[in-house]
Amino acid sequence: MLDTLITSKTRIKLLLKFFLNGNTSSYLRNLESEFGESSNAIRLELNKFEEAGLLKSTLQGNKKLFKANTFHPLFRDIHNILLKYIGLDQIIENVLNELGDINSVYLTGDLSKGIDSPVVDLLIIGDVNKDYLLKLIDRAEQLIHKKIRYITYSEHELQSFNGELLKSHYLLIYTR
Repeated sequence: MLDTLITSKTRIKLLLKFFLNGNTSSYLRNLESEFGESSNAIRLELNKFEEAGLLKSTLQGNKKLFKANTFHPLFRDIHNILLKYIGLDQIIENVLNELGDINSVYLTGDLSKGIDSPVVDLLIIGDVNKDYLLKLIDRAEQLIHKKIRYITYSEHELQSFNGELLKSHYLLIYTR
């Protein structure tokens, strides 16, 4: 759907990279190796986003580090469109809201880093009926046409990690 509206594959990759998780930052050379595209094509798109105020950049040595401008008036709208594009809105509506005693859910894996993936990785924190969760996930997978992998922790199990688990590159997508 998004590729119908935005014909540039590079632009879609950059939107996912920076606007799915506003904490993501990257250098041009990193994007070049991650996307497998020429640095010139990526540079042109980065410059357009920066001129529009959607991206901010800072110099670190001789490298230019790009990051989403989370204060831009369109940031939240773009973020929400991307959540719908990868199907997280359906996961929240059809799985998480139905489960009951969930404290929070984090997006992990490639999608949390802004890399498009056929797999949605979730970290679910709360007391979960796993049989019911499997039924809900089957239904959501059919709606979003992606595989959903998950791991669950109770609040007590999470505390045993002393917060180390959530210091990774995770994106909070649901909280009670």
